[in-house]
Amino acid sequence: MFSPLPHLARLGRAVAEWPVASQQHSRRNAMIALTACADRRAEREEVAAYLAERRAQPEEATSLATVEHEVAVRA
Repeated sequence: MFSPLPHLARLGRAVAEWPVASQQHSRRNAMIALTACADRRAEREEVAAYLAERRAQPEEATSLATVEHEVAVRA
């Protein structure tokens, strides 16, 4: 004879465990998203620092070229 009790017990456990499993899955997704956001923020800051450095370099290069030109003219 077929007894539905084992199937019902398994279904009952699955229903009882679902909120915990769902919460754990949600927390994992949130941690992954937070890591991705932090990585993007760090990359944006790195690019901003690089671009700021590059903006400052042409002024230094122009100053250096002017000094080299003045030295060449005096020689």
